Amino acid sequence: MTRKILVTSALPYANGAIHLGHLVEYIQTDIWVRFQKMQGHECYYVCADDTHGTPIMLRAEKEGITPETLIARVHGEHLRDFTGFHVEFDRYHSTNSAENRELASNVYLKLRDTGLIERKTIEQYYDPVKEMFLPDRFIKGQCPKCGAQDQYGDGCEVCGATYSPTDLVNPVSAVSGSTPVRRESEHYFFKLGDCEAFLRDWTRAGALQNEAANKLDEWFNAGLQNWDISRDAPYFGFEIPDAPGKYFYVWLDAPIGYMASFKKLSIEKGLDFDAWWQDGSDTELYHFIGKDILYFHALFWPAMLKSAGYRAPSGVFAHGFLTVNGAKMSKSRGTFITAESYLTSGMNPEWLRYYYAAKINGSMEDLDLNLVDFIARVNSDLVGKYVNIASRTAGFISKRFGGKLAADLPTSELLIEVQHAATFISECYETREYNKALREIMRLTDLANQYVNDNKPWELAKQDGAATQMHEICSVSVNLFRLLTLYLKPVLPKLAAEVETFLNITPLTWADARTLLLDHGINAYQHLMTRVEQKQVDALVAANQQSLEATPDAHAPARHAEAQSHAIAPIAETITVDDFAKIDLRVAKIINAEHVEGADKLIRLTLDIGEGAHRNVFAGIKSAYDPALLIGRMTVMVANLAPRKMKFGLSEGMVLAASGETPGLFILSPDDGAQPGMRVK
Repeated sequence: MTRKILVTSALPYANGAIHLGHLVEYIQTDIWVRFQKMQGHECYYVCADDTHGTPIMLRAEKEGITPETLIARVHGEHLRDFTGFHVEFDRYHSTNSAENRELASNVYLKLRDTGLIERKTIEQYYDPVKEMFLPDRFIKGQCPKCGAQDQYGDGCEVCGATYSPTDLVNPVSAVSGSTPVRRESEHYFFKLGDCEAFLRDWTRAGALQNEAANKLDEWFNAGLQNWDISRDAPYFGFEIPDAPGKYFYVWLDAPIGYMASFKKLSIEKGLDFDAWWQDGSDTELYHFIGKDILYFHALFWPAMLKSAGYRAPSGVFAHGFLTVNGAKMSKSRGTFITAESYLTSGMNPEWLRYYYAAKINGSMEDLDLNLVDFIARVNSDLVGKYVNIASRTAGFISKRFGGKLAADLPTSELLIEVQHAATFISECYETREYNKALREIMRLTDLANQYVNDNKPWELAKQDGAATQMHEICSVSVNLFRLLTLYLKPVLPKLAAEVETFLNITPLTWADARTLLLDHGINAYQHLMTRVEQKQVDALVAANQQSLEATPDAHAPARHAEAQSHAIAPIAETITVDDFAKIDLRVAKIINAEHVEGADKLIRLTLDIGEGAHRNVFAGIKSAYDPALLIGRMTVMVANLAPRKMKFGLSEGMVLAASGETPGLFILSPDDGAQPGMRVK
């Protein structure tokens, strides 16, 4: 039965370049969409630039251009990079579009008319110089709990405390550097709590991975809070109907951008937009997202849709983050690699598509791009195994048999096995277990190479009377190569197109696994893929490497949701050896880790510091770590820090963590062999 499927990826923010971390999601989605289209389903893939918010407004101002000029330029850059990696959208749109303005207003009005919007006066910090209210992440100051300097307005990254921006000591505007003042403003809130019954049912009805549903239970248990969906002028975005000077918060109209992009596609293709989006529709709707935006897509978004009379998503597929060589991407190490630099360096984008696919599964686990393994795997699997089948046999078809495959083939158990593998491989693609699909494909590729090795057509070419046998062996080999190409096509679309030209066939579909090429003319074989060279990877890393010098810019917030990236911290005031000797650093083993109810950033750690001694420590690392994955891990703690009474209990020390150029925290770990209680010197 033909399915009707609409697929989206999260909208990239129009405030920066696409990098290899972004591409995990878009490549994952593109593979899934290509597979569905090969199955014969009516499947559309839409996306758009996320263009609204304070960071866009401020960046455009800094560059001396209008926000519209900025987002138009970035839109072209993003689409260029996606196209370069063969990510094929049916429509790549913009949230700053007429379609999105209309849909966002309509959704809001439906929510308002059903009683799900309330107005409430709140107190916020206001920048008297820029004459604007400041989002939490645009305010910095001294932590009211531990006294740490240069902390954001929503929480301390040193002690993990959470607080209101108005609790900061000596607050400073990150926009102008001025001292903000308190000012009241009326805001609009979506009553998320009123949707709890629906959301509890929906999140456990199969639309989410189990680990995602479990994560949402933490928010349910803490109590769903009403969501502030408004921002005050000046703000780059859509004005709220009947509310002059009030604008939709970027996260209100951003997901509606999925609908707007499909609306534009519907107009172009004559599709029935309402039939795809109405509640009760038999169409399917899937969102591929990063796990950091699960809250918005698995709570706010389905609640908005259902409450406004639209269909809820069929599935929200969350993935993990990308690390490079086992660590977060780093500008100083050259591993914060942009898509543009990868493409302009001459690196084949399908090398990366294959490597990602070989590691992607259906979970929220992080994915590591190990550059040594990248070179070895691509060269071994794609060049040494897959392409090798055609390069060793196709030439004989052209030279000895007029470029025509045999009309009949002997019964081949291997051919039958490879054809039957279509079922298992399709199941793996459907469930996003690409790593399992590629493992199976490479197992079959090994068998195909073994077939060529065992039958040695190059030796048969020297023997009289062996032409028929050689013709059959080479024809079987080419058919094996065709089937393997079919299975790899969602991952390697450009290479597959080149193989289709070489084999003189129409574009492969999944149904073609049931057939073989017999008595068929093929074209002369041309080399299909080159090897990855170490010097290419070295040059790519060098091209992306930046100086370790700090380049702070208080006027350039850089992340979606109005967050800032972390600059390399300058060296602090020097201390003496005696000062340092006062700090007792110990190796500790995390024997338990759990979320702290009511805390946005904290994880409660139980640490074994040797000789049966345990410490309870609250660490502000919730944004970076799943507690379950921390248990059993070794870390380093300050053991002689005075205990501090917190809202959630007594914290008896501090674990050491690092932050870098990109948002995130990384707890420090000793080398293998270190034991709890060891003194760090």
